[in-house]
Amino acid sequence: MRDTVVSKRLALPPPFSVYFIMTEDERWMESALREAEQAKKRKEVPVGAVVVQNGRIIGKGYNQIESLQDPTAHAEMIAITAAAAGLGSRRFEGCAMYVTLEPCAMCAGAIVLARIPRLVFGAFDPKAGACGTLFNIVQDKRLNHQVELVGGISAERCGSLLSEFFAAMREKGNGGKS
Repeated sequence: MRDTVVSKRLALPPPFSVYFIMTEDERWMESALREAEQAKKRKEVPVGAVVVQNGRIIGKGYNQIESLQDPTAHAEMIAITAAAAGLGSRRFEGCAMYVTLEPCAMCAGAIVLARIPRLVFGAFDPKAGACGTLFNIVQDKRLNHQVELVGGISAERCGSLLSEFFAAMREKGNGGKS
């Protein structure tokens, strides 16, 4: 299933036809990027997440820390809560989570507790990444669940979205804080 590819035709005038091939991981990351764009529109740090099961999104979320004034309102936490409600279960068998930024320690812990089998993230987080950069909580053998981990999917796009957001915030003079 993960090796499935999707072809898209770029809109070019005839006689030109250009197709690019998108992996399934890239396709789902596009959905997470759309969630990140929602966060950006609301002046939140642009991080988005989706939980996928059997080829459909069962939970999605974007950062809402500032609007909710809740330090736990990360995209991953919101997507996990939505997926749990949809599944009617706290266990996420057969699911994968796609998130635009490497999860922090809190979110990595929640991913382990939800027993999410597979995690795919975009940009690496050198300041708070807990899925391989600073720590690797999701694959720690001392815990009762380990997650299949794929990092760097659409990393440039995911990272650019964050870089542009923080550059704009610095330009406005508030040091990147809303």
